Amino acid sequence: MPAIYGEGEHHALRRLQSEIEMHSKNPHFDKTADLQHPVNQWMVPFERNIRFTDRESELAELQNMLFTNNQFTKTAISGLGGVGKTQLVLEFLYRLREKHEHYSVIWIQATSMESLDQGYHAVARQFGIRDSGGKDADIKKLVQNFLSEDSAGYWVLVFDNADDINMWIDKPKSGTQQSIRLIDYIPRNKNGRVIFTTRDRKVGVKLAHQNVIEVPQVTEDTAARMLRNFLIHKDLVDSRPADTKAMLAWLTYLPLAIAQAAAYINENGITLADYLMLVDCQEQEIIQLLTEEFEDDARYSDMKNPVATTWLISFRQIQQCDPLAAEYMSFMACIDHKDIPQLLLPPGPSRKKEMDSIGTLSAYSFITRRSEDLALDLHRLVHLTVRNWLRNEEVLAEWTYKAITRLEEVFPDHEHRNRAVWRMYLPHAHYVLESNLIAKDDPIRIELEWKIAMCYYSDGQFDEAETLFQRVMEFRTNVLGAEHPDTLKSIAKLALTYHAQSRFQEAKVLGLRAVEAQKRVLGEEDPETLSTVSHLAMTYSDLSQWKEAEELELQTMELRMRVLGGEHPDTLVGMSNLVYLYNCQGWWKQAEELGKQVTSARKKVLGVEHPDTLLSIGNLAHTYNNQGRYQDAEELLVHVMNVRTRVLGKNHPHTLSGMSNLGVSYHNQGRLDEAEALQAQVLAARKALLGPEHFSTLTSMAHLSSTYHSQGRLTEAEELGLQVMELRKKVLGLEHHHSLTSMINLASIYLDDEQLTKAEELGLQVLAIRIRVLGMGHHHSLVTMEHLAATYKKQGRLEESEDLEMQVAEARKKVVS
Repeated sequence: MPAIYGEGEHHALRRLQSEIEMHSKNPHFDKTADLQHPVNQWMVPFERNIRFTDRESELAELQNMLFTNNQFTKTAISGLGGVGKTQLVLEFLYRLREKHEHYSVIWIQATSMESLDQGYHAVARQFGIRDSGGKDADIKKLVQNFLSEDSAGYWVLVFDNADDINMWIDKPKSGTQQSIRLIDYIPRNKNGRVIFTTRDRKVGVKLAHQNVIEVPQVTEDTAARMLRNFLIHKDLVDSRPADTKAMLAWLTYLPLAIAQAAAYINENGITLADYLMLVDCQEQEIIQLLTEEFEDDARYSDMKNPVATTWLISFRQIQQCDPLAAEYMSFMACIDHKDIPQLLLPPGPSRKKEMDSIGTLSAYSFITRRSEDLALDLHRLVHLTVRNWLRNEEVLAEWTYKAITRLEEVFPDHEHRNRAVWRMYLPHAHYVLESNLIAKDDPIRIELEWKIAMCYYSDGQFDEAETLFQRVMEFRTNVLGAEHPDTLKSIAKLALTYHAQSRFQEAKVLGLRAVEAQKRVLGEEDPETLSTVSHLAMTYSDLSQWKEAEELELQTMELRMRVLGGEHPDTLVGMSNLVYLYNCQGWWKQAEELGKQVTSARKKVLGVEHPDTLLSIGNLAHTYNNQGRYQDAEELLVHVMNVRTRVLGKNHPHTLSGMSNLGVSYHNQGRLDEAEALQAQVLAARKALLGPEHFSTLTSMAHLSSTYHSQGRLTEAEELGLQVMELRKKVLGLEHHHSLTSMINLASIYLDDEQLTKAEELGLQVLAIRIRVLGMGHHHSLVTMEHLAATYKKQGRLEESEDLEMQVAEARKKVVS
């Protein structure tokens, strides 16, 4: 057994003893393969529970289920919430670490997709997986691949609170942040073990099949030992056995309830008899409260009443001794219960008082602190209990209004510099809006919806942005008037959102309406007017109305230069749009020159990692691709993809765009397998995020068809090419540039597949449209003529082929001159 660098003689000896013990106790535990002892990681967020009691049979069952055979194993721990599933797993892991230090232990909170995504990112950071991810932007996939390799070493992966089976097995819907089922991301490795904790046994069976350990209710004796361990005055348990028996029965022997009741007793210095008297005095009110709330939420319908009773007693005690802590509880009950930024809480009289009140809630085990950031988690059932109490006191709506007012107050603008902050606030804002306790036409609600919509748009969540922009526009139209500047701004943003959804005709109609009104109300040189005109120009561009687009963009850029200056971010947006427009028309030289200028200016003004800077770099790379400078393009695109993945996320539309262009670069370099893999990944992600008929999704389909063509897979290329062509005709219209490109690409496939008549028919159709729309000398018209000349040559019609080739040559000379 080779030594690990820096471990020392003592630790090496301990590891050797551990290996010998493992082999002697479990002959199936195979460690003959030399894994070169990769550095193990300990990613357990909780300290060991020194008051852990019994559960030896469950621990032994878990040990046998995981390690009896030398193979990959999944196990689920199921049981009632608060029964001690997590504590059982924690104790198992700490015992594992004591005997087998070479194991990596990974802990991911699986209560929601958001927490799970955060967990996967944490794993990637801890193991340094992102740097090795290369072109792959899917963090879950990177983690899965890493842990599936022997080089990852021995590991145990825990998914805690995997309660939502739909999250795991349902296929992702449009607009989600993943392209495959969550359950398919679970790594498999003979050196790995996976543990799920879940409240629902059915979920455990779905995730781990027959390997489910049900954690039963503890016995009365065990519960008594737990209570004794938690109490300061141990003699309280033994002095009056009847009170102990009655109290434990009242608490249904639930470890969480026992721990919280003991905390209340310790804090207040009361006896078990005092506790029972307090419970008995409030019984009618408690039963009414708990029955109402638990019937409202089926997930908690079978929860025993005394658990929430304990929380309610504690809450009332907090009201008396620490009013600010009680206010924090009421406030947190009206927002999402997890990952609550401390800065979101209402300010107290002093920073010390704020810290004291948070300490009070922590002492009652109502909240847990997140060590990596200044955020709190409020226990889910405590959250529910306090909401019920507020509703019963008829103050839930009042506290919800306080929450939405505070959110509107602290919610930052959508600028990139604030992205980390507003991403933390978004789940809480969404929770408040979805509570339906705030009137739809409340002005504060509308202002918050506007801010959220802007952030959704910035984050590529266009459907969510559309819903809110539409609501804001309708409100402002009714309240402020149809031509109020704020109303017109919301109309312009809705048009921009339609454009992002590839609803170009709707975007054009709404954009024209906004431009005309803004010119009339604000003036032609107002920055808002110029911004809307620039967006309208981009809509024209994506409708292949390039002449109109260029005229608008040049006019706008000239005004911006004069009004705002050459380096103003809005001016640079217009210049960037022109680069895109030049690329669309095949004007590579102009695109390169202006693209370099915009990129340099944005690096200086906005910073090297700003999304707009990355957009300019990506556009420049696209130009390089079209110029045949594939290595230059690849270098830029890899950089853009890596930064976007880190800054924006792996499934942001801009990230996927960069990946798509990188796939094109691979294709152009003849690296067809790499191109296919990346393009297939982007296509799946875009279908899930944007929908099957989105402009960008169809672009990905076209790229993949082209790669199949280059691989000689003509049947697959033709099948996909036909789909693209028909969808583009349907969505964009027959004469749209992309529809015509799909037709000529399909004609090329027909040509190589000896379907010469079909190739000729498509080529002639495209050429006639392009000459009529663009003119004989346009780049795209000449490319189509070259294709038709190749078709004639293959048909043996050499004179016609040579005639077309001469026309192309003459036309290119004129273009150059």
